[in-house]
Amino acid sequence: MSNSLRGHFLIACPKLRDGNFFRSVVLIVEHGSEGAMGLVINRPSSVSLSSGLSGHFDLPEDGELIYTGGPVEPSALFMIHNSADLDPTENPVLPGLFMGSSAEVFESVVESKLDGEMHIKYRVYSGCAGWAPGQLEGELARGDWQVLPGDPSQVFSENPYSVWDDVLGKSRETHRLLSLKCEHPEWN
Repeated sequence: MSNSLRGHFLIACPKLRDGNFFRSVVLIVEHGSEGAMGLVINRPSSVSLSSGLSGHFDLPEDGELIYTGGPVEPSALFMIHNSADLDPTENPVLPGLFMGSSAEVFESVVESKLDGEMHIKYRVYSGCAGWAPGQLEGELARGDWQVLPGDPSQVFSENPYSVWDDVLGKSRETHRLLSLKCEHPEWN
C-alpha cells in the first residue's frame, strides 16, 4: 500500500459518536493491504501501571496509568517507547518512537526505567484499535476521521485530556483554506 498512514494520527471528528472512539486520537502503528492497527493515545484508564504490572514488575506507585488503547484484544498489553537501543531491528513508528515488538523489549524498557535511565519514555496500552482491509479507508471516505502526521510529544503528553483539542486544532489549521491572520482585521 503506497499511502500507508503508519505514523499518522487519526482524529475522531466531532460527529463520530462511537463510544470507543468519541474524542479520541489514534496513533496508527500499522497500515497496509491487510488492514490497520492503532493505539488510542488520549484515554488513560483507572488502572495504575504499578498495579497492572504487579505480577511481573515491582514498580513504584508514581501515578502513571495504563491507557486504553482500543476495543480489540483488551487483555493484551502494548507499548510505545523512545529507545532505539533496546530493539535495533524495529522500524520506528515515528522518528524516535517505537512499538515494543516483543515481551523481551517490553521487559527491557520497563527495567531500564527502573534502573534510573530517565531518558526512556514509554506508555503501556491495554487493547488496540483494528480495521479490516478497506474498513479504515471507508471510515475516512465517510468523514469519521481527520488525518494529521503524528507527533511524539502528543503521544507522551502530560495532559492526555487536552490532546484531542490540540491535534484537532492543528488539523484545522493545516487544512484551512484561508488564513485567520489578515492585514486589516477591522474589515471583518
